[in-house]
Amino acid sequence: MALYTTLHLHNTTAGNADVYASWFDGVHADALTHLRGFKAAERFEIDPVQMIPDQAQPWRYMSVYDFDLPTPAIDVPALGPLIADARDAGLIADDDTERLHTYRLYGDWKSSPNWQRDKPLSGVSILIGNYIAGRFDEYDTWYENVHSVEVANVPGHVAMKRGGLSDVQIEPCRYCPGDQLVMTAQQTDDLPFTIGDFVARALGTSPSGIAMAQRSSAGSLARTVHYFRKISGTEFWPGGIAYGGDLSVYPDKA
Repeated sequence: MALYTTLHLHNTTAGNADVYASWFDGVHADALTHLRGFKAAERFEIDPVQMIPDQAQPWRYMSVYDFDLPTPAIDVPALGPLIADARDAGLIADDDTERLHTYRLYGDWKSSPNWQRDKPLSGVSILIGNYIAGRFDEYDTWYENVHSVEVANVPGHVAMKRGGLSDVQIEPCRYCPGDQLVMTAQQTDDLPFTIGDFVARALGTSPSGIAMAQRSSAGSLARTVHYFRKISGTEFWPGGIAYGGDLSVYPDKA
Protein backbone atom coordinates (compact mmCIF):
# COMPACT_ATOMS: atom_id res chain seq x y z
CA MET A 1 0.00 0.00 0.00
CA ALA A 2 1.17 3.55 -0.74
CA LEU A 3 -0.19 7.01 0.01
CA TYR A 4 -1.37 9.10 -2.94
CA THR A 5 -2.94 12.55 -3.18
CA THR A 6 -4.80 13.87 -6.21
CA LEU A 7 -5.30 17.61 -6.63
CA HIS A 8 -8.26 18.76 -8.72
CA LEU A 9 -7.68 22.44 -9.50
CA HIS A 10 -10.65 23.97 -11.30
CA ASN A 11 -13.24 26.68 -11.79
CA THR A 12 -16.99 26.16 -11.87
CA THR A 13 -19.24 27.41 -14.63
CA ALA A 14 -21.13 30.67 -14.11
CA GLY A 15 -23.96 30.34 -11.62
CA ASN A 16 -23.12 26.74 -10.70
CA ALA A 17 -20.82 27.12 -7.67
CA ASP A 18 -23.57 26.05 -5.25
CA VAL A 19 -24.67 23.21 -7.52
CA TYR A 20 -21.11 21.92 -7.66
CA ALA A 21 -20.80 22.17 -3.86
CA SER A 22 -23.99 20.15 -3.39
CA TRP A 23 -22.79 17.54 -5.88
CA PHE A 24 -19.39 17.25 -4.15
CA ASP A 25 -20.85 16.83 -0.67
CA GLY A 26 -23.66 14.56 -1.82
CA VAL A 27 -23.58 12.18 -4.78
CA HIS A 28 -19.84 12.53 -5.31
CA ALA A 29 -18.96 11.96 -1.65
CA ASP A 30 -21.02 8.79 -1.63
CA ALA A 31 -19.42 7.48 -4.84
CA LEU A 32 -15.94 8.05 -3.43
CA THR A 33 -16.57 5.65 -0.55
CA HIS A 34 -16.73 2.80 -3.08
CA LEU A 35 -13.20 3.44 -4.38
CA ARG A 36 -10.48 1.13 -3.13
CA GLY A 37 -8.06 2.80 -0.76
CA PHE A 38 -10.12 5.97 -0.37
CA LYS A 39 -9.25 7.94 2.81
CA ALA A 40 -10.65 11.47 2.55
CA ALA A 41 -11.86 14.20 0.20
CA GLU A 42 -11.82 17.90 0.97
CA ARG A 43 -12.68 21.02 -0.93
CA PHE A 44 -10.99 24.42 -0.77
CA GLU A 45 -11.43 27.92 -2.21
CA ILE A 46 -8.56 30.23 -3.12
CA ASP A 47 -7.76 32.66 -0.33
CA PRO A 48 -7.56 36.38 -1.12
CA VAL A 49 -4.38 36.45 0.97
CA GLN A 50 -1.39 35.01 -0.88
CA MET A 51 2.33 34.82 -0.15
CA ILE A 52 3.23 36.10 -3.62
CA PRO A 53 0.37 38.48 -4.53
CA ASP A 54 1.36 38.97 -8.17
CA GLN A 55 1.67 35.24 -8.88
CA ALA A 56 -1.13 33.87 -11.08
CA GLN A 57 -3.95 32.07 -9.25
CA PRO A 58 -5.87 30.51 -12.15
CA TRP A 59 -8.20 28.35 -10.03
CA ARG A 60 -10.90 29.39 -7.62
CA TYR A 61 -11.34 25.87 -6.24
CA MET A 62 -9.23 22.87 -5.30
CA SER A 63 -10.42 19.41 -4.29
CA VAL A 64 -7.93 17.14 -2.51
CA TYR A 65 -8.39 13.36 -2.63
CA ASP A 66 -6.33 11.11 -0.36
CA PHE A 67 -5.80 7.40 -0.95
CA ASP A 68 -3.84 4.45 0.39
CA LEU A 69 -3.64 2.34 -2.74
CA PRO A 70 -2.81 -1.33 -3.26
CA THR A 71 -2.40 -1.09 -7.05
CA PRO A 72 -1.93 2.54 -8.19
CA ALA A 73 -1.92 1.72 -11.90
CA ILE A 74 -5.47 0.41 -11.51
CA ASP A 75 -6.78 2.55 -8.68
CA VAL A 76 -5.56 6.07 -9.50
CA PRO A 77 -7.50 6.32 -12.80
CA ALA A 78 -10.70 5.11 -11.10
CA LEU A 79 -11.24 8.62 -9.73
CA GLY A 80 -11.41 10.05 -13.25
CA PRO A 81 -14.96 8.98 -14.19
CA LEU A 82 -16.35 10.33 -10.91
CA ILE A 83 -14.94 13.80 -11.60
CA ALA A 84 -16.02 13.50 -15.23
CA ASP A 85 -19.63 13.35 -14.02
CA ALA A 86 -19.37 17.01 -12.97
CA ARG A 87 -17.60 17.93 -16.19
CA ASP A 88 -20.25 16.18 -18.30
CA ALA A 89 -22.97 17.97 -16.34
CA GLY A 90 -21.46 21.32 -17.26
CA LEU A 91 -20.35 22.21 -13.74
CA ILE A 92 -16.62 22.58 -14.48
CA ALA A 93 -15.47 25.51 -16.60
CA ASP A 94 -14.01 24.47 -19.94
CA ASP A 95 -11.41 27.24 -19.91
CA ASP A 96 -8.17 25.22 -20.16
CA THR A 97 -7.34 25.93 -16.51
CA GLU A 98 -8.57 22.61 -15.07
CA ARG A 99 -5.75 20.45 -13.75
CA LEU A 100 -5.63 16.95 -12.25
CA HIS A 101 -2.26 16.12 -10.70
CA THR A 102 -1.60 12.96 -8.68
CA TYR A 103 1.40 12.69 -6.34
CA ARG A 104 2.81 9.70 -4.54
CA LEU A 105 3.49 10.89 -1.00
CA TYR A 106 6.77 10.37 0.81
CA GLY A 107 4.81 10.08 4.06
CA ASP A 108 1.68 11.20 5.87
CA TRP A 109 1.27 14.54 7.65
CA LYS A 110 4.29 15.59 9.71
CA SER A 111 2.84 17.78 12.46
CA SER A 112 4.26 20.41 14.80
CA PRO A 113 3.27 21.35 18.38
CA ASN A 114 1.04 24.04 16.79
CA TRP A 115 -1.55 21.43 15.83
CA GLN A 116 -4.68 21.78 17.97
CA ARG A 117 -6.25 18.35 17.72
CA ASP A 118 -9.66 19.50 18.93
CA LYS A 119 -10.01 22.01 16.08
CA PRO A 120 -10.42 21.65 12.31
CA LEU A 121 -8.02 22.96 9.70
CA SER A 122 -8.68 26.42 8.33
CA GLY A 123 -6.91 25.79 5.04
CA VAL A 124 -3.90 24.48 3.20
CA SER A 125 -1.23 25.85 0.92
CA ILE A 126 0.35 23.97 -1.95
CA LEU A 127 3.76 24.52 -3.45
CA ILE A 128 4.21 22.89 -6.84
CA GLY A 129 7.95 22.88 -7.32
CA ASN A 130 11.09 21.26 -8.63
CA TYR A 131 14.60 20.37 -7.53
CA ILE A 132 17.85 20.97 -9.37
CA ALA A 133 18.62 18.03 -11.67
CA GLY A 134 20.79 15.42 -10.02
CA ARG A 135 20.30 16.84 -6.50
CA PHE A 136 17.10 15.16 -5.31
CA ASP A 137 18.72 13.49 -2.30
CA GLU A 138 20.06 16.84 -1.09
CA TYR A 139 16.69 18.53 -1.69
CA ASP A 140 14.79 15.76 0.08
CA THR A 141 17.12 15.73 3.09
CA TRP A 142 16.84 19.52 3.50
CA TYR A 143 13.07 19.46 3.29
CA GLU A 144 12.62 16.46 5.57
CA ASN A 145 15.12 17.37 8.28
CA VAL A 146 15.18 21.16 8.18
CA HIS A 147 12.58 23.07 6.18
CA SER A 148 9.50 20.98 7.01
CA VAL A 149 10.19 21.57 10.71
CA GLU A 150 10.77 25.30 10.22
CA VAL A 151 7.61 25.80 8.17
CA ALA A 152 5.29 23.70 10.37
CA ASN A 153 6.41 25.62 13.45
CA VAL A 154 5.39 29.03 12.08
CA PRO A 155 2.33 30.21 14.07
CA GLY A 156 -0.78 29.18 12.14
CA HIS A 157 1.02 26.39 10.29
CA VAL A 158 0.51 22.95 11.83
CA ALA A 159 1.81 20.23 9.47
CA MET A 160 3.40 19.40 6.14
CA LYS A 161 3.36 16.50 3.72
CA ARG A 162 5.26 16.07 0.47
CA GLY A 163 5.26 13.90 -2.60
CA GLY A 164 6.56 13.36 -6.12
CA LEU A 165 4.50 13.38 -9.30
CA SER A 166 3.10 9.91 -9.92
CA ASP A 167 3.81 7.89 -13.04
CA VAL A 168 0.05 7.26 -13.18
CA GLN A 169 -2.15 10.28 -13.89
CA ILE A 170 -5.85 10.93 -14.51
CA GLU A 171 -7.23 12.25 -17.77
CA PRO A 172 -7.32 14.96 -18.91
CA CYS A 173 -3.54 15.05 -18.41
CA ARG A 174 -2.25 18.59 -18.81
CA TYR A 175 1.04 20.35 -18.18
CA CYS A 176 2.20 20.31 -14.56
CA PRO A 177 4.82 22.95 -13.65
CA GLY A 178 6.43 20.87 -10.90
CA ASP A 179 7.08 17.24 -10.03
CA GLN A 180 7.29 18.00 -6.30
CA LEU A 181 4.30 18.74 -4.07
CA VAL A 182 4.64 20.48 -0.71
CA MET A 183 1.34 20.83 1.15
CA THR A 184 1.18 22.79 4.40
CA ALA A 185 -1.86 22.71 6.69
CA GLN A 186 -3.09 25.74 8.64
CA GLN A 187 -5.14 26.39 11.75
CA THR A 188 -5.42 30.16 11.90
CA ASP A 189 -7.91 33.00 11.79
CA ASP A 190 -5.12 35.44 10.85
CA LEU A 191 -3.49 34.18 7.66
CA PRO A 192 -1.78 37.54 6.95
CA PHE A 193 0.08 37.20 10.27
CA THR A 194 1.05 33.59 9.50
CA ILE A 195 2.41 34.49 6.07
CA GLY A 196 4.07 37.61 7.43
CA ASP A 197 5.91 35.73 10.17
CA PHE A 198 6.89 33.00 7.69
CA VAL A 199 8.52 35.67 5.54
CA ALA A 200 10.14 37.35 8.54
CA ARG A 201 11.61 34.06 9.76
CA ALA A 202 12.93 33.34 6.28
CA LEU A 203 14.60 36.77 6.24
CA GLY A 204 15.79 36.55 9.85
CA THR A 205 13.69 39.55 10.95
CA SER A 206 10.90 37.88 12.94
CA PRO A 207 10.05 39.50 16.30
CA SER A 208 10.14 35.93 17.66
CA GLY A 209 13.88 35.91 17.15
CA ILE A 210 13.60 32.70 15.13
CA ALA A 211 15.43 32.65 11.82
CA MET A 212 15.17 29.91 9.22
CA ALA A 213 18.27 28.23 7.88
CA GLN A 214 19.54 29.27 4.49
CA ARG A 215 17.42 27.85 1.70
CA SER A 216 19.00 24.83 0.01
CA SER A 217 20.34 25.57 -3.45
CA ALA A 218 19.08 22.11 -4.46
CA GLY A 219 15.54 23.55 -4.56
CA SER A 220 14.65 25.14 -7.89
CA LEU A 221 13.10 28.61 -7.94
CA ALA A 222 10.71 27.32 -10.60
CA ARG A 223 7.66 26.84 -8.37
CA THR A 224 4.23 28.26 -7.65
CA VAL A 225 2.56 28.78 -4.27
CA HIS A 226 -1.19 28.82 -3.63
CA TYR A 227 -3.09 29.34 -0.34
CA PHE A 228 -6.62 27.92 -0.05
CA ARG A 229 -9.24 28.10 2.69
CA LYS A 230 -11.24 24.98 3.53
CA ILE A 231 -14.93 25.00 2.57
CA SER A 232 -16.06 21.36 2.90
CA GLY A 233 -15.02 17.75 3.26
CA THR A 234 -13.89 15.30 5.91
CA GLU A 235 -11.15 16.19 8.37
CA PHE A 236 -7.55 15.44 7.39
CA TRP A 237 -6.53 13.98 10.70
CA PRO A 238 -7.14 10.33 11.58
CA GLY A 239 -9.53 10.38 14.49
CA GLY A 240 -10.02 14.15 14.12
CA ILE A 241 -13.32 15.97 14.00
CA ALA A 242 -15.23 16.40 10.77
CA TYR A 243 -16.03 19.34 9.93
CA GLY A 244 1.30 39.85 5.77
CA GLY A 245 4.25 39.17 4.02
CA ASP A 246 5.32 39.12 0.40
CA LEU A 247 8.07 36.77 -0.79
CA SER A 248 7.88 38.06 -4.37
CA VAL A 249 10.56 40.58 -3.38
CA TYR A 250 12.75 37.74 -2.07
CA PRO A 251 12.05 34.78 -4.39
CA ASP A 252 14.99 32.80 -3.04
CA LYS A 253 13.38 32.58 0.43
CA ALA A 254 10.09 30.75 -0.29
